Amino acid sequence: MTNTDVIIAGGGIGGLVMALTLHQIGVPCRVVETSAEMKPLGVGINIQPNAVRELFDLGITASDLDAVGVPAKEWVLVGLNGKEVYAEPRGTDAGYKWPQYAAHRGAFHMMLYDKVVARLGEDAVLLNTKATGYQRTTTGVTATLVHGDGGTSSLSGKLLIGADGIHSAIRAQMHPDQPPIHWGGAVMWRGTVRAKPMRTGSSFIGLGTHRHRMVIYPISKPDADGTALINWIAEVTRDNTGGWQEQGWFRPTDVDSFVHHFDDFRYDWLDVPQMLAATQNAYENPMIDRDPIPTWVDGPVALMGDAAHAMYPTGSNGASQAIIDARVLGAQIIEHRLTPAALAAYDKQLCGPVSELVLRNRGAGPFGLLNLLDERCGGVFDDIETVIPAAERAAFMAKYKAAAGFAIETLNRAPPTLPHGLALA
Repeated sequence: MTNTDVIIAGGGIGGLVMALTLHQIGVPCRVVETSAEMKPLGVGINIQPNAVRELFDLGITASDLDAVGVPAKEWVLVGLNGKEVYAEPRGTDAGYKWPQYAAHRGAFHMMLYDKVVARLGEDAVLLNTKATGYQRTTTGVTATLVHGDGGTSSLSGKLLIGADGIHSAIRAQMHPDQPPIHWGGAVMWRGTVRAKPMRTGSSFIGLGTHRHRMVIYPISKPDADGTALINWIAEVTRDNTGGWQEQGWFRPTDVDSFVHHFDDFRYDWLDVPQMLAATQNAYENPMIDRDPIPTWVDGPVALMGDAAHAMYPTGSNGASQAIIDARVLGAQIIEHRLTPAALAAYDKQLCGPVSELVLRNRGAGPFGLLNLLDERCGGVFDDIETVIPAAERAAFMAKYKAAAGFAIETLNRAPPTLPHGLALA
């Protein structure tokens, strides 16, 4: 097997953006992906403006993103009685230079894969192969590979990037004493349904409390009949003593098995049980993350994406952070070349702040505002101003956006992560 400069373990969103970034700066790389075939898996994700900026700088266009999602216009939280708690514009409507996108995860992933194949060639992604570990060498690193037929081989490079997700084998070797995957008790059911978009037509709606809530947003433009593909997440929190006892992490389930939790979520503008009943395919999974680790780097090996910082989806920034990781890695490689110093600089820049974000999301992230509402009035109110004044609501959200890296003024003023035209000489 031909060696390369950089080995990327994992062909998810982060790994593919890493490959595109390395290609952009003239660095040969190879992606090693466990799946035998790339397929459009998953449901909805949000791509925040800070990540959309990076995608645009990679030559991914608004038309590319329009084909897999829709620009988000509004983010809104709603109490248990269906009344608005907080709303704000999003993307360019909020004053960002870049839009925010709500996209179908599988379609977005396949778009990135197609870009990698078109730019780097079909051989750039080695399918049906898993990177199970690594060995540091005098010239860099050698990854141990296991193929779908059971055979093994190795691949050497100057650097290895572990983008192999929450169950990362690269992380497990780097941190063999890490705690098990953390489950805080929240169970999520996810799916999509054809329905008419609500409010602005492209609103992200959070409804309920931290123990019992829905998230609803469109991930396509409306068709001629006025309906769009709507992504929904239903969530309840239960006793997590003994950890997750079910089989699997993302498995098909029947809506009838959980719809009763949301029988009271009926309003003049939304009937949740009716919406769920119209869903054809639903999936169940626990809300899981991993405890932060002190470093993402071991010499010529670095972690990124969920392998580095798997986090609760409460802030809708898991995929966005993986994109940022790739771009920061690319910038540090330009600065320090293909050396462990580049990975150390990346680690110094991101590990601490993003680890704090993992814990912030574990504490409900921006949905913490609904927790506060629950504490003060049980989620039911006549006038939100008498419960959480506007200034307090705005301050809460501003603090979260700053922590997540997409505060408007800071992002709009920031120079490009990778200035145009830079390449590794």
